[in-house]
Amino acid sequence: MALATVLALIAALLHTTWNLLIKTAGNREVAAWGQFVFGGIALAPVLLFIGPPGVDALPYLGISAIVHIVYVFALVKAYQHGLFSLVYPLARGGGALTAAVLGLALLGDSLPAGGWIALGIVTLGIASLMQPGAPRVEIAFALLTASMIGVYTVIDTAGSRHSTSGFSYGITLVLFTGLVLTVVMISRDKGREMRISARLDWRRHLVSGICLALAYSLVLVAVRFAPIGYVATLRESSIVIGAAIGWLFLHERLGRQRLISSVVIALGLVALVVWQ
Repeated sequence: MALATVLALIAALLHTTWNLLIKTAGNREVAAWGQFVFGGIALAPVLLFIGPPGVDALPYLGISAIVHIVYVFALVKAYQHGLFSLVYPLARGGGALTAAVLGLALLGDSLPAGGWIALGIVTLGIASLMQPGAPRVEIAFALLTASMIGVYTVIDTAGSRHSTSGFSYGITLVLFTGLVLTVVMISRDKGREMRISARLDWRRHLVSGICLALAYSLVLVAVRFAPIGYVATLRESSIVIGAAIGWLFLHERLGRQRLISSVVIALGLVALVVWQ
């Protein structure tokens, strides 16, 4: 359990980093595409040393890649319409709750009574984020992002448990998603924008992509040692960092209030660790 905790916390820091790079990008759709492609290619050589995830993991990889496409576009739309200090905590906190519930229903990953109380505290924190007056489009895309996070987390948890290595599964998933996303972007006549961005913004794509691939791969290693609800929720400790960035560095309105809501969510996460 200690190993899963450390891996989830490292993943949280990496996750905040790549989300901030997407939020601050000029063309968020292309930036999202670039991180999957560049991140997957950068870490692909690792598979030569640890091996592929195995044939049994392929169906999970295929389905998850498709779900990730919906997730990517929902996240981009949420960042286009909303503030980082609202969208990030709402999407990540909601995703953890969805993953915990689906993990119990579909994978039999149970949490003790204290764990569910902790998730209840997280729920209250999430509810406090959705203050009156927040744009409905912003909330809708953030919640859609949250639902996709929960769905792909459960799919990938099952996939990593059927793979030879959670880390190899994560890297391969980034490669798969990058391939599918490339096809989708080309079909939407984004080829020219992709080529220009690959030439001019490759450093941003590379840093963002490595953070993305490492963050999720570490999570998929962690869920091999702990329940999905525990890992997914603990990973979302990044929401406090995200809310603080939105308030202190991006100077977003209501940033302070959202930071307080995020701290409430963080208290739920601490309770989850204590009561696990």
